[in-house]
Amino acid sequence: MPTDQDNPRVAGAGLGIDAGGTQTRWALAAPGGAILAEGTVDGLSALQMATPHGRDAVRATFERLAEAVLQHAHPVRVQAGLTGFGGDGELLQGWLAALLGVAPGDVTLCNDIEIAYRASFAPGEGYLVYAGTGSIGAFIDEHDVFHRAGGRGVVLDDGGGGFWIAREALRHIWRNEDERPGCWQESPMAHAVFEHIGGSDWAQSRQFIYQSERGTVGKLALAVAASAEHDPAARAILVAAGHELARLASALIARFGARPVALAGRAAELHPLIADTMRAALPPTTAFTRTGSRAHHAAARLALV
Repeated sequence: MPTDQDNPRVAGAGLGIDAGGTQTRWALAAPGGAILAEGTVDGLSALQMATPHGRDAVRATFERLAEAVLQHAHPVRVQAGLTGFGGDGELLQGWLAALLGVAPGDVTLCNDIEIAYRASFAPGEGYLVYAGTGSIGAFIDEHDVFHRAGGRGVVLDDGGGGFWIAREALRHIWRNEDERPGCWQESPMAHAVFEHIGGSDWAQSRQFIYQSERGTVGKLALAVAASAEHDPAARAILVAAGHELARLASALIARFGARPVALAGRAAELHPLIADTMRAALPPTTAFTRTGSRAHHAAARLALV
């Protein structure tokens, strides 16, 4: 296994982790901020820590991540942003410390949205709307206080996120089936959705939506987006997702005043309709940008601060 002595240029590296429901990204940064290496492993959520099965899955993902990271460097500090993280991270911190060979005090955990915000704006500069498996609007003010709009979880809301898009598609399909059994065969979106989940029986849809991890459900949004050019229902769902995301930004603007808005997250990249609809729904004077998924780079650099 490589060590810092084997490769001096990675001595003192910082490790950044951006863990979302569908994918976990990591990056190593050298002193000075240059990115030395990066990669991905399976998605995870801090919410999985509520069950033994979930804890086992998180631990296994951390093990794969550590194995990949240690092929490049032994980091000296770690900054990890985890979706669903609410502040109780002692066990997670201990796992990462042991797997990476650092002191627990050198592992800092926070919500993944805090990392994503700092990848887009300095505190007080603007508003981030993040659409991954879930969705949230975020603002870190000049005093480093975090403010949110949305981000309440996929059961309650998270409009415009991947899970929401998937749920809306299945809702549409099965409501139509209530009225006209078999009509799904006329719908390109239904064909794409059922191909993704493995069949057109209600039992398969029920098992998928109620028994899959939230990140797995969120990936169904890919099938919805892929059918948008041929199915008006899919297009309508993506337009509605754009309006949902605009609502988050509008709530922050109403509370804290006009500032630039950035849109990030994998769900936001599913189809141009989402960002285009969001932009059109915001006040015309609002500066609007789409940002790439580089929160793991920002986390790696924060680890060195």
